[in-house]
Amino acid sequence: MKKKSFWLITVLMTVALLGVFVMQLYYIRESYKLKSQLFDEQVNQTLTTVVNKIQRRNVADHLNRKDAENKLKQLQDSRQRALDIKDLRQQYVQEAELRQVERENQIENYLNQQDSIIRNAYRAPDVISEKEYSSLTSKNGDKLDLQMDAFVDMKSLIIKGYSMRTKPFSTPPKAFEFKSLQSLPDTLRYLVFDPRDGSPGFANVPKIPSDLQKKFKREDEIAKKQLELKIAALGKDTFSYTRLSVVEDVSKELQETKIPIYKRINFDALGNLLKEELLAHNISLEPAYRISLAQKDSTIFMTASNVKGEFLPGNTYKTPLFGNDLFRDPGMLFVSFPDKNSAIVANLSVTLASSVALLLVLVFIFSYTLYAILKQKKLSEMKTDFINNMTHEFKTPVATIMIASEALKDPEVTEDKARLKRLAGIIYDENVRLGSHIERVLSIARLEKGELKLENTEVDVNDLIVIVLDSMELQLQKRNAVIHVNTDAENAVVFGDELHLSNVIYNLIDNANKYSTETPEITITTRNTHKNIIIEIADKGIGMTKEQSKRIFDQFYRVPTGNLHDVKGFGLGLNYVQDIIKKLNGTVKVSSEKDRGTTFEISLPLYTG
Repeated sequence: MKKKSFWLITVLMTVALLGVFVMQLYYIRESYKLKSQLFDEQVNQTLTTVVNKIQRRNVADHLNRKDAENKLKQLQDSRQRALDIKDLRQQYVQEAELRQVERENQIENYLNQQDSIIRNAYRAPDVISEKEYSSLTSKNGDKLDLQMDAFVDMKSLIIKGYSMRTKPFSTPPKAFEFKSLQSLPDTLRYLVFDPRDGSPGFANVPKIPSDLQKKFKREDEIAKKQLELKIAALGKDTFSYTRLSVVEDVSKELQETKIPIYKRINFDALGNLLKEELLAHNISLEPAYRISLAQKDSTIFMTASNVKGEFLPGNTYKTPLFGNDLFRDPGMLFVSFPDKNSAIVANLSVTLASSVALLLVLVFIFSYTLYAILKQKKLSEMKTDFINNMTHEFKTPVATIMIASEALKDPEVTEDKARLKRLAGIIYDENVRLGSHIERVLSIARLEKGELKLENTEVDVNDLIVIVLDSMELQLQKRNAVIHVNTDAENAVVFGDELHLSNVIYNLIDNANKYSTETPEITITTRNTHKNIIIEIADKGIGMTKEQSKRIFDQFYRVPTGNLHDVKGFGLGLNYVQDIIKKLNGTVKVSSEKDRGTTFEISLPLYTG
């Protein structure tokens, strides 16, 4: 990828990301405005509802109060009327008792008067009971055992008179008394004797004569009528009212101009009503509110913890309490929400979260795309270096073969058999070298495609190291390399492909040899750990930084050495090493310090048979 195209794509993606970010900010801003407008509408609707309910409650309170007053007055008047009626009835009873006493006196006088008349008219009259009277007047032969007292003239032996009593007695001046009247029968019976011939007879006297009865009855009727008239004079209800009259009274009270506003509002009920209506409109914020006069700045009631900070124009709403009043101050209700902005932002939490998530996704995509572009750029550069190196690596043996081939065309050379043999050897060696390069590239390609098949057998790693060192003897001697071999592993047999394992060891020793600026010093060690064998190949060469150490197993990557071609290679060796070791269920690690050398550690499972 060209540098100019890369920067153009980067700029376009940055501009696109900024555009999306600006759009998100605009969307959030518009959402905030919409939420704020919705909040304002909900609060205004709440205040309108609260004010309407306050006005209705004010009228209802007046009606209820007036109705209660009227009912109380009516109850009091009813109780007073009941007391008055009770007093009249008590007076009536007392008067009746007095009349009864007077009537008893009249009856007593009447009976005594009749008794005197009878006693004056007859000889020895005697009052008999009703039973005695029934016996004497009986027609069925019943007799009454009577004792009689006779008055006989001794000289002439003639009965002068007789009496039913055991003996004669003088008549009391008063026969009937007030206390005994109740026990008297309705008719009094007298046993009398005719003064002419002394024959017995009866005299009947009614207890109460008809004229007295009529008189008493007329008096009772008059007294009862007078009682009824007095009760009727009290009236059914001394105080009467109707619902219409109550409404008229309340209407007059509501139009009075001298009633202060604090007497028209229940502040506790107002606070509770305000909270209920806010919750009904999905507003859970705790409001601060105050009530002031509309015609002058005078606060009547307030609930606020921070007056200066709470009733600000941006978060305060107001409405008249009694807007229909024409003669009185309507009063103003101010409601403030100090946390209005935080509440609106909280309502935007879903929107903000989605926007932030979208931005994060965009940033991630942008970063990943940029990373992919950079990686592709690096890969493109490494592939370019690989092609350059491969071209250089292929060019040298091809050029050598070409020169040797041209030399073979010279007749003089063909006649010199020693020279001819040397040129043929050069051509063969360079051809083998060229084939080796091609095989390495093809092996990497087969590894990537998964087409490389390993022919695993039992391999002794200690012996394999010795074989690889023998094959590399000439190139190691060219640089006077110092080799230290410590094959301490007692069990060094693994199950793997001998060819590819030898290539792995070859690549690591070759890198140690190539990346040493002075005389190469290479140490090869094997040891056993539990069920694995560890192979360490260490050098004291140029080393690597930590960043370079992380990338050395990447395909086509080569540690920079200043001059691109002073160290030969394709950048495929360590990638090949890692792939082969992984296929053998092993691991490969690297530890390195800049200018102090590098150590590769390979761990392979031991062959268990």
